[in-house]
Formats: sequence, C-alpha cells, structure tokens
Amino acid sequence: MRVGLYRPVHVKTLRSQKLRMLLTHRKLLQSKAIAIENDLRGTLRNFGLKVGIAGWTRFEARIEELVEDVPDLAVLIEPLLVVRRVLREQIAVLHRRLLTLVRDDEVCRRLMTIPGVGPVVALTYRATVDVPARFRKSKSVGAVFGLTCSREQSGERDRPGAISRCGDEMMRAMLYEAAHSMLVRSTRWSWLKAWAMQIAKRRGMKRAIVALARRLAVIMHRIWVDGTEFRWTREVTA
Repeated sequence: MRVGLYRPVHVKTLRSQKLRMLLTHRKLLQSKAIAIENDLRGTLRNFGLKVGIAGWTRFEARIEELVEDVPDLAVLIEPLLVVRRVLREQIAVLHRRLLTLVRDDEVCRRLMTIPGVGPVVALTYRATVDVPARFRKSKSVGAVFGLTCSREQSGERDRPGAISRCGDEMMRAMLYEAAHSMLVRSTRWSWLKAWAMQIAKRRGMKRAIVALARRLAVIMHRIWVDGTEFRWTREVTA
C-alpha cells in the first residue's frame, strides 16, 4: 500500500445499499415464482396435461382447469399454487415500492427518457453507480460493467476477445435488456437506434445489442452528470 499498488474501493452509500436490497429481493421472489410455474408445467406434462400459453394472471386458473377432473393431482398441486400466489402478491408490493421511489427520484426520471430504459433499469443504474463523480470519464462505465472486450496479450500478440463479463452482473443484464428492448420493441427511431442497426447489419444483432448496452451505460452516466435528458436527434453544429 505504501508504493501505491492498491486503489481505493468505493463503499456504497446507505441509500444505494437499500435500493440494491429492494432490487435483489424483487428479483429473488420473481425467480422463485418462475421456478414454481416451470415445475408445475413439467409435472403436469408427465400426465398429458399441457398448460400452454398462460400469462401470470391466468396461470392459476389454467392449472385448476386442467386438474379439475383429477382430484388426487389437485391435492398435490394446491400447496404450490398457494405459495406462488403469495410470491406474486409480495412481488407486486415490492414493485409498487420501486415505482414510488423512481417517481420521486429526479435522476431516474431523466434516465427513463432514453428509449428502452424503464423504472427497473433506471433504479438499478442509480443504485449501482451510486456516485457518478467516481468515474472521471463516462466511457469508463462500460468497462466497469464488463461490457468492453477482453484482450489476449502475449509477447507481440494482442487480440481482442469477447466482453470481459466482469463487474456487476445484474446491471449488465439490465443494460442488455434495455438495448434489446430499444432495437426490437421500440417503434420510434432515434440516432442511437440507427447507430445500433448499422452495427447489426455488419456484425449481427447480438453484437449490436452488446455494443448498444455499452453505449447506453455511457449515455446514462453523461445524462446523470450533465442534468440533461435524452436527445432523439443529433444536434447540428455550425
């Protein structure tokens, strides 16, 4: 430490830790509910009963409809349906809390002006970055989240590889989801989507989504620092 080989580590603020706990618990409950639903689908398939396409609101009614004429199966499935129902109710409670926090947070509202960035992505970014001043350059954010290419260096060889996947896994997944939403679901065009579509034509959609996710991380940091909102078109400078 005397010779300066170690760098200081950022300790998250108490507010950031609480936001992260909310996001982590919400994700945990979601994973458990999905696991129960998948288990029910697989179990019923063994008896020739296919659930098919059923949203989370109609899932329980569909299960009860399938086992209506099979009382012994209904008795075994009922406990899982009760647990799933409680999980979904608590997920809704946490999600309402999340929406309330985002609505009252000025930074999150500005981040959501970016197409594809919703409340969950904005709050995850808010909690993960915590203090934007700890990044001297906005371009550094993509590397911290593991969205920049790793390099294989040996002697005179220097080859770029796949993305490093280091850093915060949840944030990386949220940025990838936001980029995918912008390219696939968003119907409104912007200079950013046009830029990503050009990459998709040359390198493929998957690489374009990763590149867009990396650039989203940079743009979100810049918006946070500058106090601005997303610009849909590039400004023409004289």
